[in-house]
Amino acid sequence: MESTQVFKNERFPNITVTRRGTVLASWGSNHIRVRRSEDGGKTWGPELSITKSGIHGGGTTVDENTGDILMFAEDHHPPAPLTMYRSQDDGKTWKAEKTKIEPDKNGNLPSMHMNEHGITLRHGPHRGRLIRASRYYGKKNDRSEWPNHYTNAIFSDDHGKSWKTSEPFPENGTGEATLAELSDGRIYYNSRVHWQERPNNTRRRSAISDDSGQTWKDWDIVEILPDGHQHRSYGCMGGLVRLPITGKDILIFSNIDTKNPKRERATVWASFDGGKTWPVKRLVFAGAAAYSSLTAGRPGTASEGWIYLHYEGGPDGGSQVARFNLSWLAQGEPTGDGEIPDEIR
Repeated sequence: MESTQVFKNERFPNITVTRRGTVLASWGSNHIRVRRSEDGGKTWGPELSITKSGIHGGGTTVDENTGDILMFAEDHHPPAPLTMYRSQDDGKTWKAEKTKIEPDKNGNLPSMHMNEHGITLRHGPHRGRLIRASRYYGKKNDRSEWPNHYTNAIFSDDHGKSWKTSEPFPENGTGEATLAELSDGRIYYNSRVHWQERPNNTRRRSAISDDSGQTWKDWDIVEILPDGHQHRSYGCMGGLVRLPITGKDILIFSNIDTKNPKRERATVWASFDGGKTWPVKRLVFAGAAAYSSLTAGRPGTASEGWIYLHYEGGPDGGSQVARFNLSWLAQGEPTGDGEIPDEIR
């Protein structure tokens, strides 16, 4: 495991790997910018500005059909006007463009901030669909509105020109979510909790979609996965990625793992059965840490075999990108929730 500081100051990480294998880390609560690594994360290029105003909306999405990369920004903390930025040269330059987002079945428009990177579906009748997690903030981000908050997703079948909004996650009081497509085409959804009155409000939530992200069902409390530290009435943004291994549903999840009343201890967990159990975890950094995002390397490129964690905090503050492989994670601490398969051992 190796770790490098990539940004200073501000907040809000995302990370993804482009179709060419470039690792792309994005960041910013006032000035949204990216850094690129063309050698699998050994070295990083200079900061490239996307917009010098606005707040990072997360959900950075690589269109596997075209190679385009989509980035989302909101004018201020949402609910707020939204701008989508597109790069057609592997993240080197970005251009704002208009896009249309349809409201959900309740007539509510979703907000983008602050969710894990998006994906392109690879299976089923909607193969090629772009989808990313989103959320509804109610009238504002205020404790009185938390019972009305919920997560959802937006999806596009025209390469990001227009988007539809999924039905709400089947539990109110959720926010800042992640998603991953499983090998059978179902979508695994994992969400933060944002309402202290929910049961086990410091544990993550999960659900499944079997209709390409239009609806969510079988929601559950993921008892083994902490949702930030255990002394707040709301959780912490986490990361999620499925490793690109044919026929295997190996998921990696990230969050902070501490019982102390502060955000610290960036940690990663592994599931080998599509999120049903999480048998092993490993500490990445013991000091101050908060929001995080995960991605996996692309076969046939310099990023192959690596898992990338972009998180707030680290020894020098700002943000760090840690890279490690599955063997390193599998040598971590057993959680008691399931077993590591023999072939992984």
